[in-house]
Amino acid sequence: MLQFGVPDSSLDYLVRPTAFGLVFHDGKLACVRVDRGEGSYYDLPGGALDGDETEQQAVVREFVEETGMTIRPVSRIVEAAQYFRKSDGAPVNNTGGVWIAEQLALDPAAKVEDDHQLVWLHPHTALNELRHDAHAWAVAVWLRRGQ
Repeated sequence: MLQFGVPDSSLDYLVRPTAFGLVFHDGKLACVRVDRGEGSYYDLPGGALDGDETEQQAVVREFVEETGMTIRPVSRIVEAAQYFRKSDGAPVNNTGGVWIAEQLALDPAAKVEDDHQLVWLHPHTALNELRHDAHAWAVAVWLRRGQ
């Protein structure tokens, strides 16, 4: 597994199992714009596993919560880890898979995270805009495979 980010040696990073997804439609990638005012950023849809969830279950749940999109995970494209500080300042090391997924349905009313907005970015734009290097790397792997 590749490790991204540079840890601050004065912090204790919680290992946080996660799963994220890559959904493509009409040549664009589903991303979320997370509204933090001046500190807004782009992420791949996904997040932490809850309880004994599998990665597939977590990425399905997270897509609905963040975008209103129902997906079906198809294949795990990469595994990576990313050191970073969450919005609340907590230091974490997200570890887990990024999944190629198929969009099954889109119901904006099903979205529950008000600060997340579904945006469709060209994959090359996503490479530059995604907050996490691990996410950009997953997009680059997908592009190089010529999917």
